[in-house]
Amino acid sequence: MNFRALTVFLCLVFQLVAVVPAASQGAESFLQSQREKISEIESTVGRMENEVDDRATDDAELVQVRVELEKLAREIFDASLAFRPRLSEINTRLEQLGEPRKDGEPAEPVEVTRERTRLLDEKARFNVLIGDAERLTVRINGIVDEIAERRRDLFTQTLSRRYDISSALSADVAVEFTQEVARVYNRTSAWLVFVFRYRLEALLLATALATIAALTLFLGGRRLFGDFIEPDPTETDPTYLSRLSLALFSTLVPSMSIGVFLASTYYFLDYFSLLRSDIAPLLWALFSVIILVYFVYRLARAILAPRRPNWRLLPVRSQAAQWLLLLAVFTAVSTGFDYFMDQVYSLFGSQLSLTVATSLVATVIVGLLIIAIGGVRPLDDDEGRPKQWPLKFRYLLFVLGAAIIVAAMLGYIGFARFLSQQAVITGAIVSTMYIGFLAAGAITSEGAFANSWLARKLERFSAFDETALDQLGLITGMLINVIVVLIGVPLILLQWGFRGADLTAWGYRIAGTIQVGSLSFSIVGILTGLLVFIIGYFATRWLQSWLDGKVMARSRMDSGVRNSIRTGVGYVGLVIAGLIGVSAAGINLSNLALVAGALSLGIGFGLQNIVSNFVSGLILLAERPFKAGDWIVAGGVSGTVKKISVRATEIETFQRQSVILPNSELINAAVGNWTHRNTLGRMEIPIGVAYGSDVRRVHEILLEIARAHPLVLKNPEPFVLFAGFGDSSLDFEIRVYLSDILLQLNVQNDIRFAIVDAFEKEGIEIPFPQRDIHVRSGLLTPQGAGTEPVDEDIPDQDEAEQADGAKRRRRRRVDPE
Repeated sequence: MNFRALTVFLCLVFQLVAVVPAASQGAESFLQSQREKISEIESTVGRMENEVDDRATDDAELVQVRVELEKLAREIFDASLAFRPRLSEINTRLEQLGEPRKDGEPAEPVEVTRERTRLLDEKARFNVLIGDAERLTVRINGIVDEIAERRRDLFTQTLSRRYDISSALSADVAVEFTQEVARVYNRTSAWLVFVFRYRLEALLLATALATIAALTLFLGGRRLFGDFIEPDPTETDPTYLSRLSLALFSTLVPSMSIGVFLASTYYFLDYFSLLRSDIAPLLWALFSVIILVYFVYRLARAILAPRRPNWRLLPVRSQAAQWLLLLAVFTAVSTGFDYFMDQVYSLFGSQLSLTVATSLVATVIVGLLIIAIGGVRPLDDDEGRPKQWPLKFRYLLFVLGAAIIVAAMLGYIGFARFLSQQAVITGAIVSTMYIGFLAAGAITSEGAFANSWLARKLERFSAFDETALDQLGLITGMLINVIVVLIGVPLILLQWGFRGADLTAWGYRIAGTIQVGSLSFSIVGILTGLLVFIIGYFATRWLQSWLDGKVMARSRMDSGVRNSIRTGVGYVGLVIAGLIGVSAAGINLSNLALVAGALSLGIGFGLQNIVSNFVSGLILLAERPFKAGDWIVAGGVSGTVKKISVRATEIETFQRQSVILPNSELINAAVGNWTHRNTLGRMEIPIGVAYGSDVRRVHEILLEIARAHPLVLKNPEPFVLFAGFGDSSLDFEIRVYLSDILLQLNVQNDIRFAIVDAFEKEGIEIPFPQRDIHVRSGLLTPQGAGTEPVDEDIPDQDEAEQADGAKRRRRRRVDPE
């Protein structure tokens, strides 16, 4: 034992001596690289901290600095994660080396002491770097908080700043406005002349590519949602879901097509270097206004439907619907004009009075239009006369329009512009989201999805029952709600002063890694894993259908074999999809070792029956002692196998009762299978004749009847057995073979009817059970007269009545199924 311990100790020392130089060099290079990385990040953070002071008045620049700082914070976090494996290795090595020897104990080898000292020194340097990273993270968070505070101050100043509108109402402002419009016209016309003269081919190519992109989206949308872009004129009473779908898709598809066309045009013009620096902002602003106005027009037209009352979402009068559509479009035009001219003034560096004057006029017009919308009488009262909006909604419009006008007249132009833009743009977005939510709620109602166009398209590829379609409707409704939130909320946030960089930063935070102990995951990773699993699930179902309907159906394979292969492919596909989904989610299964151990312990104690049934199901699918469609007898249950799953087998009895048997019972107990290899089987029909009958003639008759039936096989040939002498009859048994044992009930009926007819013709009696009762009675005689008791056979009255009744009818024995 001492020699073995000494050998192990020397091996440990030799390993330390061999590993120490290489480990020291690797650790030193790793520490140096991480130290340089943290130093570089620290210098970048210092530079950005100075940029915050320089860009304190520019909200967009502050947002960009914030995004870059959060990117640096993620880099620091990744660097901190890189330390963990090495620190874990160091702690493990220190535990192996143990604590230093105390005074009075034998001295440990010098190599061990040297290795412990080196590891402790390396651990201390790692801790220093981790401390620097944490300190730098705190510093970055402080700068980010400072940027958020400054942005709030800028937003508050923009809304609360008061301008002098007296100078904006002078005649000089009108002259300056005319001059600015002329400048826009001159620059635009000069650019167009240059492009048409010298770059016409590039212009035509850019326009063609943009048109192709827009047409692709529009035609594809019409192909998918054609029934909801333009309504069916023959539909006099469309459902609520149809009206909602029409309003949603007739707004989104054309608006997206216009947006794609304009965005593609801008992109390709810029790609072919056709945009000048002074034209690009004007073109972008113009395209934005066109998209806004067109979107508001399509939305108002879809909701109000002035020319299609039966497709109208709001119960308004047709004339009022036309006025409301016109007012909504004018409101969008006024807001868009204000935005476009603001971009023009910013580009040309115009005077502030021009911006104030234009915004003053535009916001007052928007306020008046909103008040006009509130003053419309769109509804009908009980007598059919025009009626105003509901009181609360009407007052809301009046208050909003008055607030915009009052804020503009008092000089709070920023606040007035903010209110007018939210009333138009945010109102349009919220209205579209509300229609989406209503459509999702309508499609999740019971039976609604089954009558939708999407269900009809799905039924072309696969058959779905009502329950499956109802569940698909619930999933579709949830998906629509998620899409509406994911698209609508960011658009609203952009209107409320947030920047695209803010949304990007939030996206990074959501997509960032979440650490729980040694387990790390991310929300995006989990969603990706779920998406991969869903794709794998449907791919498995498609593969099952393809194998069953295309491959195995052509090979004329047995239905039971097809079912086993289909089930096996389904389980294998689901397992593979689950593993790929977990891997795509970024979850390391090795970190779940503790959970797997606890699960194994639970399986050993509490889930052993489930595991037993699961393993038994796999055995049944592999060995196939019976298959779907077989007629089996198991545990007192006789019926047809309908489905074999991994936990239990479904058997349908001849009374149409479904019996669920655990697979372990089918493995551990005897199971009779009538149709294991084929459907050939023997059937027996017992029959009795009265004593005194000609048994040989009975034998001939029964054999003739058996041979005459068309479903009885000639080989093996039928056989009639003289079974024995019963209490009341001479017992015979007909034994015949059928090619399909499942038809035995029909054959039994036919043969029994034939037996009755033949026996009646031949005068052969089919007896019924009889019993003679002998009653012993003693008669008393006078004393001295010696007499003996007399035995008398007295038939029972009931027995006699039965005998009389038997003469009038013949009873036949019914063979139980």
